[in-house]
Amino acid sequence: MTKLTISLAQMRIKLARADENLATATNMIAQAAADSADIALLPELWSTGYDLENAREHASNLGEGSFAQVADAARQNRIAVYGSLLERRGDRVMNCAAFYDAAGELRGVYRKIHLFRLFDEHLWLSEGEAPDLLQAAWGAAGLAICYDLRFPELFRRYAVAHGAALMLLCAEWPLARAEHWRTLLRARAIENQCFVAATNSCGETGGTVFGGHSMIIDPWGQVIAEAGTDECLLTAEIDLAEVQRVRRAIPVFEDRRPDAYLGR
Repeated sequence: MTKLTISLAQMRIKLARADENLATATNMIAQAAADSADIALLPELWSTGYDLENAREHASNLGEGSFAQVADAARQNRIAVYGSLLERRGDRVMNCAAFYDAAGELRGVYRKIHLFRLFDEHLWLSEGEAPDLLQAAWGAAGLAICYDLRFPELFRRYAVAHGAALMLLCAEWPLARAEHWRTLLRARAIENQCFVAATNSCGETGGTVFGGHSMIIDPWGQVIAEAGTDECLLTAEIDLAEVQRVRRAIPVFEDRRPDAYLGR
């Protein structure tokens, strides 16, 4: 299986209104399934937005609350789903992205490593401890959340150490830095010769206007599909075989010289 259809659910998140956001998310998941998508990507913290002062009240254990609702939606619609929620983990709260397969089974968990100080994440949340590589029937994918996009080392590890052909990223990225978003997504695809699928939120939430422009990018850095700034569902097909063709054409990984520049 090399061809994969991905839907990006670009949501206008309502701050701290989990029931309304769940209704939007489940409707978009159902529409993605109707469009024959294999995966639906939801934005970062799609259930609550950045209502971090009340993060402990919103958070649930993995497998419960909103996590369980997503698993149910994946299973009922026979589609894989990826997006982040607030997770209660012991006495900590974390920004946790979970990947559920089309049977509603948990296949990947990534807890955000790089906390975004401009939104006070470091005051309310605990850092993730390690990257997480998703192993699926169609191959390996790197998992990431929003601010991680500014740290190329994470994506390089996924590509070089694990051969990931696809990066999945969920975000709440502000409109004020939309050009950073677009440029960095293309850079991560080009430098790692992989597909990048990234879902952003849109519209105003909690006083911040988010930028939309959810995108799917190919290993050459060409934009396959891009949303505007309104709420929408964007669906496109990718052919993962293209990754190996590009990596053979320009053997970047073979020409790396970590002995010359790492650890110095």
